[in-house]
Amino acid sequence: MDDQELKRYLWNAAKHGYADKEKERQWAKEADHSTTIRHTDGQWSMDDNFFGGEPYGGREVVFFDGKPVWMMVYYGSVAPAIANVRAVYSYLQDALANPDADLPVRGPRAFEQGSLRYEATWNGGISAFTGREAIFDGGREIYAASFVGGVVDARSEAPA
Repeated sequence: MDDQELKRYLWNAAKHGYADKEKERQWAKEADHSTTIRHTDGQWSMDDNFFGGEPYGGREVVFFDGKPVWMMVYYGSVAPAIANVRAVYSYLQDALANPDADLPVRGPRAFEQGSLRYEATWNGGISAFTGREAIFDGGREIYAASFVGGVVDARSEAPA
């Protein structure tokens, strides 16, 4: 699998996934009380399935020609002292609409609007990474999430 092609797909999918506030009504509510956001572009597709609410957790799985090739898991929450949780997640959507070109799996390394600042740090690359994102209001952390992921099933073995 070509890492650059995967990055291009993830960068495009980020703008049409959770970050796309206009498509929120199209998200699928599942019987298990989770929500799934689906995105397809040619041979590429992704299912972003999450639980929550507050806090939240989920996973993204990218498929190429119907085969799973990449995934990420994530978990995050807003600080308990913050009353307007929806405003924090709305800001998070704005940040995630601007993915980093080197690792387009969450938002950019830094993003600012008014008194809010989003920051993301990570180790590794698209094939295997761990990271953390946070939102600060006037220097005070009001949200944090961790994420980890990378290529899956790159060395499939035939069943015994």
